[in-house]
Amino acid sequence: MRHQKVKLMLPILAAIAAGCTTMGSGFGSTPSGTSPTVFSWKSSDGVSGTMSATLSDGTTYTGQYFQITHDTTVDNVAPLWYGWHSAWGGVDYWDAGPSQDFITHYSGRVVANLATPNATHMRCQFQLVRPSDGMAGGGSGQCQLPDGKAIDATFPTA
Repeated sequence: MRHQKVKLMLPILAAIAAGCTTMGSGFGSTPSGTSPTVFSWKSSDGVSGTMSATLSDGTTYTGQYFQITHDTTVDNVAPLWYGWHSAWGGVDYWDAGPSQDFITHYSGRVVANLATPNATHMRCQFQLVRPSDGMAGGGSGQCQLPDGKAIDATFPTA
């Protein structure tokens, strides 16, 4: 009888332990439909985590993502500008560096700066479907490659 209770409790304990981490995936391509891209993300706190994007040629970009909330400060998002020496043309508030206007505009959205091992960067911005659920609530947006090309991305609900 005791053995049966332990067998019943193990899946419950595993679910509780895994409940602190969420993860999911997404997909994307250039606006013309080329360069299929596979995204994956993982978070242990619901508002930040790691993300990777693998292009059709096998190039993989990885790095941090941040959900901008009322608690976010300009200093918190400074890593979004590492590796970039210019503003993101045509995208609001991605000037040469972070500002309070950036925080205000992107509140409830996710932003990321991903890099390859040889330090080329991809920067991303996503509008969340359900900001209270973070990336797990799904969303869509765009990433910019080092050559200026854009990848449109979609993240289904996890």
